[in-house]
Amino acid sequence: MGKVKIGGYAPISVQSMTKTRTSDIPATLAQIHALEDAGCDIVRVAIPDLTSARALKKIKQESEIPIVADIHFHHNLAIQAIESGADGIRINPGNLNSKEKVRKIIKVAKERAIPIRIGVNAGSLEKDLIKKYGSPTPQALAESSIKWIRFFEAMEFFDIKVSLKSSDCLSTIQAYQLAAHASHYPLHIGITEAGTPFTGTIKSCIGLGILLFEGIGDTLRISLTGSPVDEVRVGQQILKTLNLREKGIEIISCPTCGRCEINLLSIVKEVEERFSSLTHPSLKIAIMGCVVNGPGEAKDADIGIAGGKGTGLIFKKGIVIKKVKEKDLVKTLFQEIEPLISKA
Repeated sequence: MGKVKIGGYAPISVQSMTKTRTSDIPATLAQIHALEDAGCDIVRVAIPDLTSARALKKIKQESEIPIVADIHFHHNLAIQAIESGADGIRINPGNLNSKEKVRKIIKVAKERAIPIRIGVNAGSLEKDLIKKYGSPTPQALAESSIKWIRFFEAMEFFDIKVSLKSSDCLSTIQAYQLAAHASHYPLHIGITEAGTPFTGTIKSCIGLGILLFEGIGDTLRISLTGSPVDEVRVGQQILKTLNLREKGIEIISCPTCGRCEINLLSIVKEVEERFSSLTHPSLKIAIMGCVVNGPGEAKDADIGIAGGKGTGLIFKKGIVIKKVKEKDLVKTLFQEIEPLISKA
């Protein structure tokens, strides 16, 4: 997908999707650049009309990140997006309503060596499968994906990845498990329409965490009602939590209790905001509320602080190196972190 490898032993990539009108080129580029800064690997843009499809040409000229055109209903939009330079196409065969239209898209994509994601979705499953199963069950989603894989293979098109999304977490997990056993094409995983940053993050962490732990998933997107940058951060954190991606800074912080005598939450937020980008090297930072949860429980951290009454400790790998006044804790922490980043 552009310069990003997907599948096999390639690192699991994190995707997001712009939430601007793609035809508004300045707004779309601003969001794409914000996603690039956050460490996003691939970005998808909606193509609801020809104006948006044609806007891709200008967007591609000013974007380093691979761009995927998201297509629904109209096969001609997919063809125009490919001609405008899209690095990949996402189609939902279930709402194109014609195998002939899918054939036309495949033909052009094959000529241009553009990969396609077969996006099976519970909300637009084929009518015959709904009739067969009664609802968009995991079995129905898996059967739809395999049917379309065979269709693409019959046209000798193999540069595909597959997604089987539902807003129901358990159905999505089961659908991907079935698909993973039936095919070896790369899988794009996600819980569609997951919800707000709170509920959507929980659903996505459970669903994607289970799949990734089972070795299922080659690229992912967290679908949240909110900033796409938050989607990237959640996706990156899931991968880091499962030790599937080490790049970037990991922050450990205690939940606080009655012993805490510093404003831990504000300190954690300040550190997160300063070191949120994946451009930073791998580093584990501990922000602890007191000496009970300080150097001992966070001894694996590269560096950390433990708060106290009016003072705090700075420690590295569990060893205390400084005792400073509370007002100087964050400033001193940043001073100690900078050399660690520059050496990496």
